[in-house]
Amino acid sequence: MIRIQRADERYPGGDPAAGIDTRHAFSFGPHYDPDNLRFGSLIACNEERLAPGAGFDEHPHSHTEIVTWVVEGELTHRDSTGRATLVRAGDLQHLSAAAGVRHVERNDADAPLTFVQMWLAPLSFGGEPAYEVVRGDGGDLAYELPGATLRVHRLKSGERAPLPDADFVYAHVTRGTVRLGTEELTPGDAARTTDEKGLDLLATGDAEVLVWEMRRAF
Repeated sequence: MIRIQRADERYPGGDPAAGIDTRHAFSFGPHYDPDNLRFGSLIACNEERLAPGAGFDEHPHSHTEIVTWVVEGELTHRDSTGRATLVRAGDLQHLSAAAGVRHVERNDADAPLTFVQMWLAPLSFGGEPAYEVVRGDGGDLAYELPGATLRVHRLKSGERAPLPDADFVYAHVTRGTVRLGTEELTPGDAARTTDEKGLDLLATGDAEVLVWEMRRAF
């Protein structure tokens, strides 16, 4: 099964007056949709745009794997374990909330910030929070979590990227355009596939795509 969600079908959120523009792919807050609570282990995929000086004040998380991909700009991260990090475009950040952590996310730069933040249900509960940043080098990236793998594909026009033959695959376009079968996907569009085999993405322009491969252990 293949489901396409267009960018304009995402639920609006954030606080535009405070410089925070959010687009939620899944049921979130006042936008309750019982048919769109999660996909595989993925329970949130939020496109965030922060104006200079805007951000999220300290807030808690628990029992969530929080993976952030910075598309443009610089994200300032601080958390209750004492970490303070600047995450730049092309970097991946992973905060494992475990039994509980509090963090702050801000745009302290003079330019706009765009990032995609994805929340996954963990395989186990409790434990101590963990944190990692993978610095980008401009190439493709593969990042492993228990029960899931995130691949970042940077494609030139005409190049193809195979989608995994997995229980669940979630592909989110951050830049450019790609084609999946007969469907053209543009920035903010996402495809969800279940038990599909032999699919690939064709770049119809230079493109960047985030692809989650998830197993049915969840």
